[in-house]
Amino acid sequence: MHNYKKLNVWISSISLVKNIYNLTRKFPKEEMFVLTQQLRRAAISIPSNIAEGAGRNSNAQFKNFLQISIGSCFEVETQLIISKELEYISEEELETISKELDSIMKMNHNLQKTL
Repeated sequence: MHNYKKLNVWISSISLVKNIYNLTRKFPKEEMFVLTQQLRRAAISIPSNIAEGAGRNSNAQFKNFLQISIGSCFEVETQLIISKELEYISEEELETISKELDSIMKMNHNLQKTL
C-alpha cells in the first residue's frame, strides 16, 4: 500500500479539481447537468483513481488505476476544448488548465515507471 496523500500527483490532482470547479461555476445554467457535471466528475476521477490504486495490494493494480487516471486527464482536456469551442472558457483558461493536466500526466507516468 502507498500513502497517496503524500504523492505529488495526487496533491496536484486535488488542486486541479478545485480549479475545474471554479472554472465551471461561470458556465451557463443549462450546462449544469451536462458539460459542467461531466467535467467535474472526470476531474474528480483523476485523484480518486490514484487513491484507489494506492490502496490496492500490488503495484500492478496501482499502475492500472494510474492508467485510468490518465484516461480521465484526457477526458477533462477534451471537455475543456469543447468548453472553449462553445466560448464558455477563454484560450488562456484552456492553456492554463492544459498545462496543469500535462504536469499531472507527467507525474503520473513517472510514478508508473517506478512501480
